[in-house]
Amino acid sequence: MHTNHRRRFRPLGRRSWLAAFVSGLLLVGVCAATGIAGDPFAAGGGRPAPAATAPGHPYPGDERERPAGALPFDMPDPAALRAAGPGRLVFAHYFTPYPLSLDNARPEADYYARHYLTADGESGKHAPYGGLLRDRPLPVAPKGGDWEGANLRQEVRTARAAGIDGFTLDLLSLSGTHWERANLLMEAARSVDPDFRIMLMPDMTSLKTDDPTVLADAVAALGAQPAAHRLDDGRLVLSPFKAEAKDVAWWTRTLDVLERRHGIRTAFVPLFLDLASHAEVFAPISHGFSEWGSRSHTGQEGATADVRRAHALGKIWMQPVSVQDARPNQGVYDEAGNTATLRATWTRAIEDGADWVQLTTWNDYSEGSHFAPSAHNGHAYLDLSSYYLTRFKTGTWPRIVRDTLYLTSRTQFAAAAPAGGQQRLMSLRRGSAAARDTVEVLSLLTAPATVRTTVGTARSSYEAPAGLHSALLPLRTGTGSARVVRGGTGTAAAELPYPVRRQAPVQDLQYYAVTSGREVPSCC
Repeated sequence: MHTNHRRRFRPLGRRSWLAAFVSGLLLVGVCAATGIAGDPFAAGGGRPAPAATAPGHPYPGDERERPAGALPFDMPDPAALRAAGPGRLVFAHYFTPYPLSLDNARPEADYYARHYLTADGESGKHAPYGGLLRDRPLPVAPKGGDWEGANLRQEVRTARAAGIDGFTLDLLSLSGTHWERANLLMEAARSVDPDFRIMLMPDMTSLKTDDPTVLADAVAALGAQPAAHRLDDGRLVLSPFKAEAKDVAWWTRTLDVLERRHGIRTAFVPLFLDLASHAEVFAPISHGFSEWGSRSHTGQEGATADVRRAHALGKIWMQPVSVQDARPNQGVYDEAGNTATLRATWTRAIEDGADWVQLTTWNDYSEGSHFAPSAHNGHAYLDLSSYYLTRFKTGTWPRIVRDTLYLTSRTQFAAAAPAGGQQRLMSLRRGSAAARDTVEVLSLLTAPATVRTTVGTARSSYEAPAGLHSALLPLRTGTGSARVVRGGTGTAAAELPYPVRRQAPVQDLQYYAVTSGREVPSCC
């Protein structure tokens, strides 16, 4: 049974790594709130004035392009990928509450650090679950001038470099900060790459209107911008999240207003939380279907049936691909199995013939589901995703030309009780795989080689084949590392800089990641 996830909308929650900025050690901290309700500037008289550009070197991740040798293969440029798979599009779900910076302050003292990564942030409202977040965007230096636009352009460049065709833009409100940020993102996409597309995704768990005309007018305003995703025949793609929150008659009126009042023909691609109950009734007004999907490495069996159901109805299918899911403020998590969920969901998209893919999510740090470069994962998940994305688009697995390792583990045992007084703990979502305590060494090798590993005080080695191979090791306290050796020479090495502790201040059940293809961010 394919288990869908009920999503949003709650305060942002994450944990604090502020001490990491100071000492370079991992602080098991906390974060902030989720969503519109947690917008730090919604009730405070507007956004803060931009901070002055800080002197000195930029923070890791600031305007960084993908360095040569970051990936195990030579990735085609965006134009070549688009030409190789013109009908196969990959989007990443963009969540407006978590841009690279909320206030243009120095990362060690910005809103993320002060309020989203600490249990006592935002006047302690997230203290019961140890803080809203457990990670943050890879920090950027303060900028002068249009700093918000500059940061959004950086996110577009990062996504494009990973082979992503565009963002699905979660429309949380039709006014205020999130609406303004949505418009800024549309402009950022246009200015970086006219071919980078923004698919409009009204969030029906959050929008506060029952009037089809109100939504149609807002969609028309964004849809008039050049970056809005349209099909080759000119139709604007509209893909509402939890489309079943309104019935077919309501959506029919919305689409009719778009055409009669604004002259906009649409391709309706509803995203359901319960596809099976709604696919047939929505089929007459739909161009395609999608769903939010499962974030456990098991439970992906239903994805094949979903694709077949959509195609049998003559609709395209947008497959959800995910890394993991851990939500402190909602008290729930899925067992992702290190990188197993990422690999399983991409495999389903490839083998089952999905037409489009949606990475769920680009940057929802309150769900812990982000592919975007972050303080605790660097570019590891995004880089690994590019390997599968290239296969999805070109139809051929890319040739591995350099040995590369991806290491993942948690920083605490799944059953560990936090020591910091956290009252609400996360438990496994129904239908998830059982919790496990493992370090994964995922190798992509040009030829067979020996992989030498250290986990805490335990050292071992094994023979890994050419290509992609996953090895699981028991989680132990301390740090983990791996090294590829061939012919007596080391070719690739990676070390997780996040020590595993028997007990930590707050519960954190996300997997942390590092790749041998890049330097570990010095911020954490």
